[in-house]
Amino acid sequence: MTATAPVLLYDGVCGVCNRGVRIILRFDRRGTLRFAALDGEFARGVIARHPELQDVDSVVYVTDPGLPGETVDVQSAAMFRVAEYLGGPWRLTLAARVIPRGLRDWAYARFATVRYRVGGQYDTCPIPPPEVRSRFIDAA
Repeated sequence: MTATAPVLLYDGVCGVCNRGVRIILRFDRRGTLRFAALDGEFARGVIARHPELQDVDSVVYVTDPGLPGETVDVQSAAMFRVAEYLGGPWRLTLAARVIPRGLRDWAYARFATVRYRVGGQYDTCPIPPPEVRSRFIDAA
């Protein structure tokens, strides 16, 4: 795994988000996608480089982190990047790109407002299991 491998920023105290990360870990055949909590040090650096993320309350997919060509995708675009990364049957979800991005992101934002009621909330970001801890930037 390299320092330039993609990174997924997520809400570390969100139960839905944590389950999503566990699913990604289970199906990640390459084993290179890394993770960082939105309230962690790594995410603060990404947000400093991308001021448009200042008030983000969404998953963020970071490509080429820390390099001049670093890019970020949020909300539905970030989810599509994860599906592309995972490949295989996950790529079938890319068909949803026919839905206008504004509508996709509106639906994403509506779900985000109830995610704690749906999936619960942790007091602190859970510590990842030892076998995958190296993939969590702020926990390594």
